[in-house]
Amino acid sequence: MRYKQFGSTGVEVSALTVGTWAIGGANWGDVNRTDSIKAIHAMLDNGVNSIDTAPAYNFGESEKIVGEALKGRRDKVFLTTKTAVYNTKEIPFVKDGRRETVLRLCEESLKNLQTDYIDLMVIHWPDIEHCAPFEETMGALEELKQAGKIRFVGVSNFSMEQIEDIRKYGEISAVQPPYSMVNRSAEELMKRTHQLGMANMTYGSLGAGILTGAIREMPKFAPDDMRLVFYDFFREPKFSQVMKLLSVLDQIAQDHAAPVAQVAVNWNAQKDFVSTSLCGVRNAQEAIENCRGFEWSLSQEEMERIDKAIVEYL
Repeated sequence: MRYKQFGSTGVEVSALTVGTWAIGGANWGDVNRTDSIKAIHAMLDNGVNSIDTAPAYNFGESEKIVGEALKGRRDKVFLTTKTAVYNTKEIPFVKDGRRETVLRLCEESLKNLQTDYIDLMVIHWPDIEHCAPFEETMGALEELKQAGKIRFVGVSNFSMEQIEDIRKYGEISAVQPPYSMVNRSAEELMKRTHQLGMANMTYGSLGAGILTGAIREMPKFAPDDMRLVFYDFFREPKFSQVMKLLSVLDQIAQDHAAPVAQVAVNWNAQKDFVSTSLCGVRNAQEAIENCRGFEWSLSQEEMERIDKAIVEYL
């Protein structure tokens, strides 16, 4: 496993982070709790020291699975969860950054995760439901820091303007944007936050599975499957464009006698502005294969071939 400095925190974090949106089980197809725990254990056993979850991943179910998986291992993991977003039966993702919500969600997360502190608390989305000012949200997070319940604060799905605004009220140690070969929309933002000393944690790093090479025909997901709702990779014309990119990745993977997913995780990790990449896994075998990707590296020529193909096909 490779490790990188996590922004200005002084912490070293593995190039892969266990991403746990799918293991929450809601609208992600067939997910098995036992297999999910085994997958987390396999990631940790292969050098991963970072896990990311959120209360909005199926009413805290993902946090509960992570809490169970971390029994006896908590001190070896940099643990991230999120705040200011939660589920109700009526609204899947309520965005609410008010002080009372931030404090309540933290207590619920600590209970779900079976821990007494969280390393990184990330504001999941800017508040558009209640329009709580950043000063109020950051004030609540500072209270939690002072109480020893969280160590660092981050943001996810924020624009650069919003990041600059919220930093007026407290330190932002990490940013979590979507980033992969099939979604480079946040690249300039990440370069800027990297320059400012913030860590960048990429989500969707395997393109919701499309960059593993396992999907070669248009899948028939349920209409409410998050891979359809949240991403555009599984609709035309993007799907066919990604298949052209995969033909290039196939060649590189073959040269290294490696799965395509290892090409994708290496490409992310070898970007200097990426601190760690969230990677969802459903079973131990997937976890082991992804971690083995760091037994080798892409050459500069291969990185350039991939970047050229991305520009040409996407």
